[in-house]
Amino acid sequence: MANLRDVLPPGVLAAAAMAALMGGGCVPTAETGFEPRAPGGAAEAAYTAPPPAPRAEVQDGNATWYGAAFAGRKTASGEPFNPLGLTAAHRTLPFGTWVEVTRVDTGASVRVRITDRGPYAAASQHRIIDLSRGAAERIDLVKSGVTRVEVRIVEGP
Repeated sequence: MANLRDVLPPGVLAAAAMAALMGGGCVPTAETGFEPRAPGGAAEAAYTAPPPAPRAEVQDGNATWYGAAFAGRKTASGEPFNPLGLTAAHRTLPFGTWVEVTRVDTGASVRVRITDRGPYAAASQHRIIDLSRGAAERIDLVKSGVTRVEVRIVEGP
């Protein structure tokens, strides 16, 4: 029998070993790299990858808020903007993602759902999220207009 290191492309052997350690249902082959296998040993018709784990990073930067001037207008996600709702605009997070926004100076926090894109301020201002007025009120941001926050992805409200 040929040595798998001589037959498989670089990196495939390590991936196969990891799949085996994690109870994966794939076996290495010389032609395809991996062949999905059902628990009984027959090849599966289709492979469905597990959902990605929630992103764990924390973003640090400035938060601002927006309100009445945009009331009722469609957000980037297509839903109407409600200034009193607990929503926010973020440049890259998927729509529907829930995040916890915490003021660095006071520790006050609010959970919001991403429904829009923004903020659109200059990069030098380090703005990472725009909150609805309702969310900004929860962390006492309305009066100051801008404050330093940490943003963390969370599970639901």
